[in-house]
Amino acid sequence: MNSKRAILLGVNIDHAATLRQARYRGVHQSIHAEPSPLSFARESLLAGADGITVHLREDRRHIQEEDVYAIAQLPGIRLNLEMACTAEMVAFAKKLKPAAVCLVPESREEVTTEGGLDVIKHFERVKETVQALKSAGCEVSLFIEADAKQIEAAHSTGAPVVELHTGAFANAWKTPAADKEFERLRLGCEKAKQLGLIVNAGHGINYDNIKKIITLPHLNELNIGHTIVSRALMVGARPAVAEMKAHIS
Repeated sequence: MNSKRAILLGVNIDHAATLRQARYRGVHQSIHAEPSPLSFARESLLAGADGITVHLREDRRHIQEEDVYAIAQLPGIRLNLEMACTAEMVAFAKKLKPAAVCLVPESREEVTTEGGLDVIKHFERVKETVQALKSAGCEVSLFIEADAKQIEAAHSTGAPVVELHTGAFANAWKTPAADKEFERLRLGCEKAKQLGLIVNAGHGINYDNIKKIITLPHLNELNIGHTIVSRALMVGARPAVAEMKAHIS
C-alpha cells in the first residue's frame, strides 16, 4: 500500500492548448486566442496542483514554445516538460531548465502518446539524453510500460524516475482485462521500487478509475490531463483540479 504521504498531482494542460489550436492555429498569440494554457496552468496551481506538465511536440500541435516559457514564469511552479529524445528538444530543455523532464515516444500519426518509450531499443540515445538533461539540473523520468526489462533498462540509463504508462489499464477499465492490466502495473511499481526508482504514472486516468489507480504501491506522482480539461468545461478549471486532488490526497 502507499505510505501516508499524499500522492502528488501533475496537471497536464496540453488539451487546453488543443482546444485553442482548433480555432487559432497559426495565430495562437492573438489577443483573441482562447482558452489560454497559461491561465489554465495558473488556475490549476491555485486549486492545489503540485505541478504542471506540458508536452512540446515536434509538430507543435498544441503547446507552443511561447506557452512553455510563459508557464515556466509562474510563481512557485514545478514544471514537467514532456519531450522526445531529439537534439532540438534537448537544446530547448537545457535552455529552459524545467524542474523535471519526462522522455516520451512520439509519432506524428498518433492522436496522443500511445505506449511507452522503448528504452531497450533506443538505449544509447536515451542514456545520452538522460545524462545531458541531468547535467542541466533537471530531474529526468522515462515514460515506459510496466515491463520488468524496460524498467531495468530505464534504471541503467541513470534516470532516477520512471512514469508507468497506465493507458492499457484505462482502456480495459470495467472489462475482464482490467485486473490483468492492474496486476502488471502493480508488479511494475514493485520492480521500480526494488531498483530504487521513483515511481510516477499517467495516461488515461480519470475521475472513475483513479480510485483503483491510487491503490498501486509506491506511487509518487500522477500526471493527469484530458479528464481534468474535460471536467473543466463543465465546472471550471479550479473545481476540476481540486476534485482530482481530493481523490489522491
